[in-house]
Amino acid sequence: MAYEQIETALDDGVLTLTLNRPDSLNAYTARMGAELADAFVQADADDAVRVIIVTGAGRGFCAGADMSAGADAFGGDGAKLFGEGRPTTGAPKGGFVEAIFNCRKPSIAAINGGAVGVGITMTLPMDIRIASTKAKIGFVFARRGLAPEAGAASFLPRIVGLPQALRWCYSGRVFGPDEALAGGLVSEVVEPEQLLARATEIAREIADETSAISIAVTRALFQRFSDEADPLKVLSVDGPLAMAMGATGDVREGVSAFLEKRKPNFPGKVSTDMPKPYPWWE
Repeated sequence: MAYEQIETALDDGVLTLTLNRPDSLNAYTARMGAELADAFVQADADDAVRVIIVTGAGRGFCAGADMSAGADAFGGDGAKLFGEGRPTTGAPKGGFVEAIFNCRKPSIAAINGGAVGVGITMTLPMDIRIASTKAKIGFVFARRGLAPEAGAASFLPRIVGLPQALRWCYSGRVFGPDEALAGGLVSEVVEPEQLLARATEIAREIADETSAISIAVTRALFQRFSDEADPLKVLSVDGPLAMAMGATGDVREGVSAFLEKRKPNFPGKVSTDMPKPYPWWE
């Protein structure tokens, strides 16, 4: 699909997706959600993409849902914000949440400014969140008569713990990056002019030093088992995966690169070479 509300830029394996409605602080629309979902689906299938960075144009990351139409923006069925503008074919039923969650490429949210409501919950299925010192974050749903969406009730407690998740969602207040760091929501806070450079540095380490297949499998294991109480269930999956991956060219290259003290050049491709037990949940 043609993108109107996000911009994309691919540079040597690092895909940057920029939410691009700066005049409205990148307020979320159904069209933006559809474009974000499509971009992640396309990135998942593209071996040229190793890591995805998501950020916002201008001084905001995403100011939450576009409420320019007033309360009618949400509608009785949420269609105006969460239904219209979504492609009818080839799109995941769960929209951008499902697309991000199922993507085999890791993603980094570079939160450059205000990120409230869906503007912050859209980052929760992503893997790494870093924030600018200018960031303002809020799970403001209770102050709008709404409930947390975009899978936040699953993602947020897994990231920051249930007590912290409830405290932020019960108050609905907006807080700064230092509180987000202390609470475990973001892993780093940097100056605004350093944010994208730092996100790119993190992305480059992944893209340049690791196996794309290993990252895809690791991401799926942690996303799907991080709240599993029984380690034997995990063993039943990661054991066969380890056996299958141990016989691949990626392992031979990884060991050779280590012994020869050089940077690896992994041959495996996510599009064609995922290990046989994957996807184990289907």
